Amino acid sequence: MSTLRAACAAVLMTLCAPAAPAAEPLSLDAAIERVLATHPELQVLGHAETARAAAIERAGQVAPLAIGVALENALGSGEAAGLKGVEASLSLASVFERAERRAARVGVAELEREGIDHERRAKRLDLAAEVARRYLDALAARALAGLAADELRQREQVLAAAQHRARSGAAPASEALAADAARLRSAGALAQAQRVEEHARRRLAVLWGASSADYTLAAADIGALPSVPAFEALRQQLQDTPEIARHAHEARLREARVQLARSESLAELQWEVGVRRLEASDDWGLIGSLSIPLGSAQRAGPAIRGAEAELAAVELEREGTTRALEATLTEAWARLDLAVSSAQRIEAELLPALTLAAKAAEQAYAAGAASQLEWVQLLAEIGATRRERVETSLDAHRARIEIERLTGQVLATTRESSP
Repeated sequence: MSTLRAACAAVLMTLCAPAAPAAEPLSLDAAIERVLATHPELQVLGHAETARAAAIERAGQVAPLAIGVALENALGSGEAAGLKGVEASLSLASVFERAERRAARVGVAELEREGIDHERRAKRLDLAAEVARRYLDALAARALAGLAADELRQREQVLAAAQHRARSGAAPASEALAADAARLRSAGALAQAQRVEEHARRRLAVLWGASSADYTLAAADIGALPSVPAFEALRQQLQDTPEIARHAHEARLREARVQLARSESLAELQWEVGVRRLEASDDWGLIGSLSIPLGSAQRAGPAIRGAEAELAAVELEREGTTRALEATLTEAWARLDLAVSSAQRIEAELLPALTLAAKAAEQAYAAGAASQLEWVQLLAEIGATRRERVETSLDAHRARIEIERLTGQVLATTRESSP
């Protein structure tokens, strides 16, 4: 796997735990490989590179030769009537092209082809990040479906307890009926969550051109949290991003265009040689000419000034891009920091406290010392908190994907127990 794909694949690969045997589980790396191998935008760049290669070949060609035929003293009057006095000339003409002009032309064409490499690198990174985002969404949907299944089991446990109390006369039948209605609601939520998971997997499959989600995801712990690196260190890494590299390349390209425009200000010698047939004496003679176009410097002036202005603007464009990247990085880093701290608080404090309270409410209900409502409310609170834990983890990993897309660096992962 290439360095580029490794940087993107590590977004979730560090989360992957040994999977139980499954039918061809799809890992993030495999999903990225599928997309990069088939995506039409990358294939278009391949054709563009072929076109640029042809442009380089064309730019390196020498000035063409021109063959000319001229007739004089034809179709006139008197001795020049018809073709009696015609004089025919056959000539060969071209231009003494300066070597620096051809070199400048080739340099521009080569840099234009090099720009496709930068575009391809950026496009591959963007596509890999999009695959990682959709893969993460599919993992999150699977995790939420698992939580829905757990909640259904809890509702079934409540229903069994309510039915037992109703049979023993310790509680009215309405409690069992209410518990059964809650169970039905949880069953519907599970079915909906499973459909959401299927749609998330289909969304991922669309990226490699599939119309159905006929695959399974590799096992992964979505609760594992990314570490939060120092912001200043991430900011320094922005200098190596494809966006900044493209500006450096654009500066070289515009400098080459300035040199090409300046080469146009130097007049090039045009030459012509040939032979002429002299009709009067039935002889042949050699002809030749040299010419230099006038005003080349004045005509090239606007192109030079335009190319120099574009070159001067590239640094400002780079500064603008850098600021936009820093703004995006700042937002993503803040999201990562907030999401990780929130998830850690839920994991370390809130969930243990709610679990203890729910266990006590269950025991109190079984003993007739508490109502079913108290127990059910605590179970609902636990379910909502576990879903919040998944959402905060999801937000942390989304921010991580964006940071890694911006910097090209892989962030470490802190192992936490799954919600």
